[in-house]
Amino acid sequence: MGTVFTFDVRAAGPGDDPREAIAQATAWLHWADATFSTYRTDSEICRLDRGEIGEADCHVAVQAILAMGRALGTATAGYFDIRASGRLDPSGVVKGWAIERASAILANAGWADHCVNGGGDANLRGEVEPGRPWQVGITHPLALDSLCAVVSVADGAVATSGTYERGFHVLNPHRGRPATDLAAVTVVGPSIVLADAYATAALAMGTVAPEWLAQQRDYESLVIDSAGRGWSTPGFSSFCLEV
Repeated sequence: MGTVFTFDVRAAGPGDDPREAIAQATAWLHWADATFSTYRTDSEICRLDRGEIGEADCHVAVQAILAMGRALGTATAGYFDIRASGRLDPSGVVKGWAIERASAILANAGWADHCVNGGGDANLRGEVEPGRPWQVGITHPLALDSLCAVVSVADGAVATSGTYERGFHVLNPHRGRPATDLAAVTVVGPSIVLADAYATAALAMGTVAPEWLAQQRDYESLVIDSAGRGWSTPGFSSFCLEV
């Protein structure tokens, strides 16, 4: 997927060992990468993009992801577009979906307290320690050695789409060029799939993003524009430890 995944698993006692569960989750991520990668020429996504196979020939997971991508396109007025670059690239759905499934593998194996982080997007479950929820620092997009906020999440997701690591990599599909109005969008909510997709779509929207983000039920957001000005939804403060 062109990024790094990390696991933080909290053990109940000194004799507990989560390595087998982490190995299962890692194996799942490798399968997802092999199937959906836009970098590997033999992946189903690349073969589908080249027209060597049809959607009906693909794995059911591929068909589900493509359907999800189309639904997100409708929900975001076309700003979330798995073909925005001119090639088939469902990574904006796949990464959150893969994180969510890896987290479920850990939970089903009995590891209720954990964080799965994929390229800065985190799915958080349980607590760091009894009575202490997970805390996630949000890097300031214009001052990379600083945080613009710290959020506390017990069971939920934090996803950020920004320009500070990969430059202007998100395209505005309606204009056919990179989205440059915003520097970063962070979304907090129950689903890492939707939080990640909403953050990507909002970055593509630019200056109209705050109005759209405010309408998304159960999801709160922080927006930093290219000039360093900040805006957040009213409920974002309920997650914030500091700004």
